Amino acid sequence: MAGSTSKKIVAVRFDREPVQGFVNQQTFLQEAGIELLTASGSALTIPYSDLKAVCFVRDFDSTGTVWKEHRAFSNRPKLEGLWVRLEFRDGDTLEGVLPNDLMLVEPAGPTLSPADPGFQNQRVFVPRAALIHLQVLGVVGSPLRRKRKQPAAKEQLKMFE
Repeated sequence: MAGSTSKKIVAVRFDREPVQGFVNQQTFLQEAGIELLTASGSALTIPYSDLKAVCFVRDFDSTGTVWKEHRAFSNRPKLEGLWVRLEFRDGDTLEGVLPNDLMLVEPAGPTLSPADPGFQNQRVFVPRAALIHLQVLGVVGSPLRRKRKQPAAKEQLKMFE
């Protein structure tokens, strides 16, 4: 794995302890599951059915706090995209922002920016097999809601005529 494409992740699983490791962003999504290199140096493939989420993290120091349950925005997000709420098979929920671009949709599942960017997670990949419901809460930064220029008032003086 090249240094520039290797990303630190923590794979959060439903039944077991999380797995720390590194993935190649372009090739980690395989047909059988995600492919990663563990922190101990062994190659591992985790099936999508076992995964709850793959958290792209800044570092491994505070991995005890990688996953918080029921994370949500306290107010409307500022990041452009689709504001969504994901509901997992175990009843947990997560809010985040998906890119509003169909070319970026992965067949294996969505990758989103989580609700709390100051937290350990930078991005979160969620396999479709882990979800029971995905709800769009809003569109942030929609091109349909651009402000239109107001025409100049008729009584306004023209300066350079």
